[in-house]
Amino acid sequence: MRAAVLLRFAMVLSAALALPTFAAGSDMKALRVCADPNNLPLSDRKGEGYENRIAQLIGKDLGLPVEYTWAPQRMGFIRNTLRAPDGNGGYKCDVIIGVPADYELTATTRPYLHSSWVMVFPDRPELASVKNAEDILALPAELLRRLRFGAFTQTQAFDWLFKHNFFEQTVTYPALSPDPDEYPGQIIQDDLTDGKIDVALVWGPIGGYFAKRSAKPLRMVPFTSTPEYRFDYLLAFGVRHPDKQWRDTLDGVIARHQAEIDRILEDYGVPRLELPSPPAGARP
Repeated sequence: MRAAVLLRFAMVLSAALALPTFAAGSDMKALRVCADPNNLPLSDRKGEGYENRIAQLIGKDLGLPVEYTWAPQRMGFIRNTLRAPDGNGGYKCDVIIGVPADYELTATTRPYLHSSWVMVFPDRPELASVKNAEDILALPAELLRRLRFGAFTQTQAFDWLFKHNFFEQTVTYPALSPDPDEYPGQIIQDDLTDGKIDVALVWGPIGGYFAKRSAKPLRMVPFTSTPEYRFDYLLAFGVRHPDKQWRDTLDGVIARHQAEIDRILEDYGVPRLELPSPPAGARP
């Protein structure tokens, strides 16, 4: 999701670097977070995103002030943040608050969020029967032909539209915009609200946040994963692969504060699915 989402799932295919040997640990003087400065509802430089608030929660638990290394979450994000040498034998930052739980470029903690892609559209009578994404397909053919969809390229949602022959009715958006002033929520905040599109297909946290804050009444319905299309994802904290003790420390923070994390996510309108139970013998 440039989106965390778009970002998180399309980001960073970068070459490996010669890395310092420093590992995060008990001698940390600050909680150094790798984050995007303009990617609400996840994070921004003003500290107004839910990842900013989760970072503050972690810092309070560990008794550490929170510091940031800012970088747009595009190609090279990991290389320029979590793996970037700080010139003093260490790294610029030590944790990313949101990466897929099965992310290969980092080690990951236990998941703290389970969400899915959604459709967002105006609360109009002709769309009242739509309770989930598949219901769109059951609308009268004449109405369906008039709908204009907005979707990010290189996403499952875009592939879903293509499969159902909506390509000519779709306004496309780049998954990773080269403009650092752009952010994925603009698809709802600007284009959906202004009527350029009728239905926006976005990652759930983006849809929930911007739909909740829209002056125009909007509805949001979820996609359901199928064997063909995966729409739901677990998110975790990302750390460097050698930092196993640091990962275990963060696992403990999540375990102690999951209820508070849930309240933060609820404040931002983030749609949530049930988290899996930790497996037997999982890290405490």
